[in-house]
Amino acid sequence: MFYAVIMAGGAGERFWPLSRRDRPKQFLSLVGERTMLQLTFDRLAGLVPPENVLVVTGVNYIETVRRQLPEIPPENIVAEPCGRDTAAAVGLGALHVLRKDPRGVMAVLPADHYIVHVRRFQSVLQAAVSLAAGGQWLVTMGITPTRPDTGYGYICQGELLEYHEGIPVYRVERFTEKPGPEKARQFLASGRYLWNSGMFIWRADLIYRLIEEHLPALAAGLAEIGRAMDRSSCQEVLSRVYPDLPGVSIDYGIMEKAPNVLVLPGDFGWDDVGSWPALERCRETEENGNVIEARGVFLETRNSIIHAPGRLVATLGVENLVVVDDGECLLVCRKDRAQELKRLTAALKEAGLEDAL
Repeated sequence: MFYAVIMAGGAGERFWPLSRRDRPKQFLSLVGERTMLQLTFDRLAGLVPPENVLVVTGVNYIETVRRQLPEIPPENIVAEPCGRDTAAAVGLGALHVLRKDPRGVMAVLPADHYIVHVRRFQSVLQAAVSLAAGGQWLVTMGITPTRPDTGYGYICQGELLEYHEGIPVYRVERFTEKPGPEKARQFLASGRYLWNSGMFIWRADLIYRLIEEHLPALAAGLAEIGRAMDRSSCQEVLSRVYPDLPGVSIDYGIMEKAPNVLVLPGDFGWDDVGSWPALERCRETEENGNVIEARGVFLETRNSIIHAPGRLVATLGVENLVVVDDGECLLVCRKDRAQELKRLTAALKEAGLEDAL
């Protein structure tokens, strides 16, 4: 059986000040009326019944997930006591899938992606699930790059294995970390590289075995949690064991080491909505290239993002800025520095202004 495991535990610091600890970006309506989490769930309609959708999130967000996704059973909200990176979150999700179906296929889907062509996405996902069902392959969806972006990891395509349901299937030659500008241009020109989408499809028992092989300390902690899952002590064990699990990404811990990885290219209008400038790719711009959600006047203002729904804003002679006012905090930064907002949130913490986070 097929299960979707939505990863909804991130902090979304690069969308500060709109994204805060109590309302990270996956629970915000950034690209439409529905939140990023709800849009992720919506894309699964017709493929996965709601009872087969699990959401891995922080313990503080359980009620938020319940409000935003009343369709899924409450027991399908899998709460992490704290963040321990994606390998631990994937392992915890796999434990829950294995309880339901020892041969279950799970798709790991981040909650903060934007996808334009949903049917095309569904076709690629269905093909990936079919390939993963035999229990031999780890499958990922790579995104056909449209620019030499330095903000994404890349996947190098190896040999063409087959066409599955009309979709090309490649062996993965290697995963590559975020490149510099020159290397990114070379990747784009070669035609062999895809963006690493962070979406993975595999049998739950396969990924669990690979965690045991490559991440034994994580596997030991997960095994202890697994043994307690049907007991009254489950929450106590989870709260005690989880914070001590190693913090490692699933990419570094498993995917870069495994030889049995396939990639399916996806051309369905994807963006990971990683920072404020992504809104230019996900929303309509006005005649001067601005994305504006504010009341006011914007004279000689170009290629800027202005988000201040509760304020009157006036700008004159500015370009390539991000201006965000959430009613309590104000951000002004150059658009080409917006990827660095984690530096800003760290500085706020160091300055004793944690209440702004």
